Amino acid sequence: MASVNTNYGAMVALQQLNSTNAQLETTQTRINTGLKVSSAKDNGAIYAIAQGMRADVTGFGVVSESLDRASSTVDVAIAAGEAISDLLIDMKEKALSASDASLTSTQRSAFNEDFTALRDQIATIVSNAEFNGVNLINNSTASINALANADGSSVLTVLDENLSLSGSIVTLTSTAQLDTVTNASTAVTTIETSLNNLNQALARLGTSSKSLEVHSSFITKLTDVTEKGIGNLVDADLAKESAKLQALQTKQQLGVQALSIANQASGIALSFFR
Repeated sequence: MASVNTNYGAMVALQQLNSTNAQLETTQTRINTGLKVSSAKDNGAIYAIAQGMRADVTGFGVVSESLDRASSTVDVAIAAGEAISDLLIDMKEKALSASDASLTSTQRSAFNEDFTALRDQIATIVSNAEFNGVNLINNSTASINALANADGSSVLTVLDENLSLSGSIVTLTSTAQLDTVTNASTAVTTIETSLNNLNQALARLGTSSKSLEVHSSFITKLTDVTEKGIGNLVDADLAKESAKLQALQTKQQLGVQALSIANQASGIALSFFR
């Protein structure tokens, strides 16, 4: 039956063309953005999961920065501790030489001057071993913390190591001198004790530095894996989408032709009145 009021064929063709246009728009969006899920309307569940994972990646970036700051602070402390260790070795040599009873007062005085200069250098190193406002070897802070996870619920702690003169580690006093044989002999013993204590402190700092380094490497790998997981969820297969685009463009052209043919069907009614 031919009718000028109702053209069912054109309706069907138009529905198919609209469907093709919608699919084509979706495919073009995926190609433009590189994402198969770029908004919540594409897939609400996947989008929510991906956003949560993106938040974790952002958090991991903050964790890495925190670990880097703590690691640099500890490295400065270690460098200062090693410098102090070298000074103590030099000071032990001076003290042992000054303990020789056969030295003249002038000779002992020369050793004492070198010794006190090295002693004062230790104080200078301790006071300047600072990074980002934190000094781990002058007893100004009990510890430093670095973030360990993306929500800040876990931290890595590095304890302070007080390397100041007259402390529990470097037991050599800030007034120690080699002006007498007795004082020189006492200094030798004190320096040996200080060196043993300092070696243990450096070992603790070294262990803490290694822990920070290992965790930083883990966070980097975790970030990479999480980003890969996000990609698996939301990234578009561009090769597949390209092929689909070609097919849809062809389908669109055929749909336009089908609609044109359907629209011409109503013209058949004219032939009945010729």
